[in-house]
Amino acid sequence: MSRPLMPKATAVWLVDNTALTFDQIADFCGLHALEIKGIADGDVAQGIKGLDPVAAGQLTRAEIERCQKDSDARLKLSESEHDLPEVKPRKGPRYTPVSRRQDRPDAIAWLLRHHPELTDAQVTKLVGTTKPTIQSIRDRSHWNSPNIKPVDPVTLGLCTQLELDAAVQKAARRVEREHKKAVKEGRAVETLLPAAQTTAEEPAPAADEEREKRAPSAAEAFSRLNNPVKEEEEPSYDADSVFSKLKDLKKDGEEEEDKE
Repeated sequence: MSRPLMPKATAVWLVDNTALTFDQIADFCGLHALEIKGIADGDVAQGIKGLDPVAAGQLTRAEIERCQKDSDARLKLSESEHDLPEVKPRKGPRYTPVSRRQDRPDAIAWLLRHHPELTDAQVTKLVGTTKPTIQSIRDRSHWNSPNIKPVDPVTLGLCTQLELDAAVQKAARRVEREHKKAVKEGRAVETLLPAAQTTAEEPAPAADEEREKRAPSAAEAFSRLNNPVKEEEEPSYDADSVFSKLKDLKKDGEEEEDKE
């Protein structure tokens, strides 16, 4: 599906001038719904002037009104009178505007903290940086390390949410393949323990168990040898002994009544 020539500027105009939903604008401009929400909140695309798609011949008023009445409908790009060549994505690092280049260290720090599974090549492609810069931020040898604060690169406008999601999913598939390969080869694989195991409270050992586990000192062992503890024998009870005690108690009670 073809997209408008300036998707983010077109999205800014649609957010400000129409009642279209975030999903409709995101689908038309090829952006993520969260990016459209960020544009509406003023967190994304700051300083970008909106582009009227009607004046640019990319949409019609009737198409916008049709989609405003039906939230499930999707905008259709108007066919151009001129045949434009397909824009192919250029290879190599992403071009970052001069006004955004000072934000790249913050974006790199955010990616390293929240998505450590991303390779340096993926981070380079997302924010348009170099591997030495990524390494310097990772080991905190960057010249501006004290002032670097992790910030979402989508919020800074260095990449789109769709590009970030695609990179994270690709990295997750790579990690899963490496894990399966390691298990197949019988190599040790470091994995996180289940939450039920890490968050469970350890039962407190009983006093007797602690006493048994604790090794006796030399003085205690010597005293035990000299003074062995004799186990007390449990008294045995039979019917004659029990009834004889009851008879004695009865006689004592009668003698006390006679005295009174």
